[in-house]
Amino acid sequence: MTRRLMISLGLMAMVLGGCKNAYYSTWEKLGWEKRDILVDRVENARDEQEAAKEQFKTTLERFQELTNFQGGALESKYKKLSGEYDDCEDRAKAVTKQINAVDTVAQNMFSEWKKELDEYQSADLRRDSEKKLRAAKDRYGDLLSAMRKSEASMQPVLKAFHDQVLYLKHNLNAQAISSLSGTAAQIDQDVQKLVKDMEAAIAEADQFIGELKKGS
Repeated sequence: MTRRLMISLGLMAMVLGGCKNAYYSTWEKLGWEKRDILVDRVENARDEQEAAKEQFKTTLERFQELTNFQGGALESKYKKLSGEYDDCEDRAKAVTKQINAVDTVAQNMFSEWKKELDEYQSADLRRDSEKKLRAAKDRYGDLLSAMRKSEASMQPVLKAFHDQVLYLKHNLNAQAISSLSGTAAQIDQDVQKLVKDMEAAIAEADQFIGELKKGS
């Protein structure tokens, strides 16, 4: 993992500079095909979604602690909530970044696969490969859909958290806290939906990784 990370950082400049072919060529020299890179990136996206899921749950707990305030260090509880919200934003951005990275490699892999169909001399082998390509794209479509759904589920929760944190920033008193208690139930529902969508995406990722590794 450490070596892969070092190589990825070293090759990032190539990708940012548009040297896509050089990027994949270097990996291939190290024994990594696009399929292997895709597995690695799906694993990264899955791990980011797991981390984001836990972070959103933690932020909800901090919000519930604040709305159930019975006395004590109100400023301290607010700062904890604000910090957890910032972490949620960072996790959400990381999830989007990893999903985009997955899709980039997947589309490049499918494009190369389709292009190489013309290289077959055997019509039977070409048809079989084309059939497998369609199946792989369909299967990947299910994965991408699940990941994008979980990504989208973060947005209403982030907006709700943002509004509460912003309101409390300028109205940090017991009366303001009490007025937000009714909002907690709706945010809880949104977080539960988010957790459900993320767990579904994580399960899809695990299955997709298993299928790719089995077929390699």
